[in-house]
Order: sequence, then C-alpha cells, then structure tokens
Amino acid sequence: MHRVRHRKMQFLCLVMLQRCDERQDIYMKRRFMKKIGTDNRLTAQDLRRRGICLAGILCLSMAVTPVQARNTQTGLPPHLIQTVTDREIYEGALALGLMLTPVLDEEDCAKAYENVKSCVVRIQMGNAHGSGIIWELAPERIIVATNRHVLEYWDDVDSYIHFQQGYDTDAELLGVSEQYDVGFLAVDNRQFTYDELGALRCARKDEQVYEELRPGDVMFLVNSASGTEEAHFYEATVGDIRRYIADFDAYMLYGHGFAKTGMSGGGTFDGCGYLIAMTTGGTLRNETAGVPLPQLTEAYSEVVLQENRQ
Repeated sequence: MHRVRHRKMQFLCLVMLQRCDERQDIYMKRRFMKKIGTDNRLTAQDLRRRGICLAGILCLSMAVTPVQARNTQTGLPPHLIQTVTDREIYEGALALGLMLTPVLDEEDCAKAYENVKSCVVRIQMGNAHGSGIIWELAPERIIVATNRHVLEYWDDVDSYIHFQQGYDTDAELLGVSEQYDVGFLAVDNRQFTYDELGALRCARKDEQVYEELRPGDVMFLVNSASGTEEAHFYEATVGDIRRYIADFDAYMLYGHGFAKTGMSGGGTFDGCGYLIAMTTGGTLRNETAGVPLPQLTEAYSEVVLQENRQ
C-alpha cells in the first residue's frame, strides 16, 4: 500500500511539473523543484529521468503484452497509463506548500506587493465594504480572515467576497473572536473550477518574522476595497509591534503610514511580503493600527479550529 501511494505521488509530481511547463509558471516550478529536492531528495533531473523510465516501461509492457491480455471489447491493450485528477493536482500543491504567496530575500515593497495582492480580497456587504485576507486554502474550502467590526455588516443575502482574480462568491460566516477584532468566513470550493483555485494564493505567515520587527522597518498596507477595482498599496514604517491603543482596547501593531475607509480587514506586510498584521484602523496624522499576527493565529484557533472540532 505504501509503495502504491509513493508511486502515485511520484506520478503526481511529474504531472505538476508538466503543468508548470505548460503554463510557463517559472516561480511555481522553482518552488516545486526546491520542495521536492528538499523533502524527497529528488532533483529536477531525477524527476525527468523517472518520467522517461516510466514511459519506457509502459511502452515495453505494451509491446510484450500477449494477445489474450487485450481488451476483449476494443481489441486494444489494457490501459496502463496512470492518471491523476485536477483535484489531486490541487491537493498535491496544497500538501507541498505551493499555494502560499512568494516572499523576497530583500525588502522591496513594490515587488512584494505584486506577490501578495492576490491574497487580499474585498468583502462587499450591500453598500458597505471592507477587506479580507486569504488565510487558508484547504481541499474543501477557503478561509478568509477579516476584522470583526467589518463582519457586523455581513448577511447571507447581500454580502459576497470579491477575489482579485475577478471571482465573486458567496461565503459562510464561521464566527468571530471574543478577544480580538477578528472574524472568519468560509468559501465553498465548489464555486470554483480547479484551474481557478490554482490561481489563488494564501498569505505566507511566520511569527518569528513578526517578533524580529523593529521600529523604522518598512512595511506596506494593501487596499483592496476603497472605491477601486484593482488593489493597490501604501508604504509605511513600523512604530511599535506591541502598543496599547485605547480605541481598540488592545495591543496592536502601531505604524506610521496611510490607511483609509475600506482597508479594515486587509493585510499589512513586511518589505519581503510576509503577513505581519491585519489592517484595522488609521488616523489623519498618518498613524496605522493592525491586529498583530500572533493574535490572528490565536483567533484562528479560537474560531476555525474550534468549529472543526465540533
């Protein structure tokens, strides 16, 4: 059984590699190769060689197949080529960590923004709107995080999520955190094709990156909602990673930069593209406040993981 599963994964890897070539997805291919080389001790050359060997074995098997083994209905050799479904390719990409937003080795807000803009969504609730973050891509659903105060306007009739790729979908309110200004929505994957799911990315998160932030470090806030069809961003700098802000009665990521109506619930990222906070508020004096990444993680455990356990 383990050998069969291993062969299935090898074949899945080859198919995913071929898809990367067909779509000319250089970044995905590079990440895929790095992941395979690290986890399975296989290089790109190994994968190519195994693909050729597999094809050779299949051809040889078909060549020596006796006549009595032929399909009695069509007169053709039995099907020997193993196939995988689009669902298996998508789930394989999830398992290999290929559906996360890319990050840079050096800070560059403009380049980092291009990598992360696809993980920030617009949450439309009648005439009101806010932003959200693709927190998790799963086999059956997409988890979107946003501010609790944004979800005060949510209802199942007039509300929907707009993805930057151009998709508008319904969503289910999973719940809100009692402690933090955070809530979560779930989108059923059946509203997408697997090609559409393959174009989505969820935010890359690393709490160590957050803890190592220092005053003056560059960051940027993504605006996905404020009267525009396309997302854009505003550069800012870190002020304090743990400042008590009375308006929210919470310790927040405090920064110096610009934020405006509609950005609540969107992502605040460091200069390399790591998610560090959820944009939550701003002032006319160019001050920003965001729910820090550690609190977002706690809220996810409180709301989503608790919902999964029920």
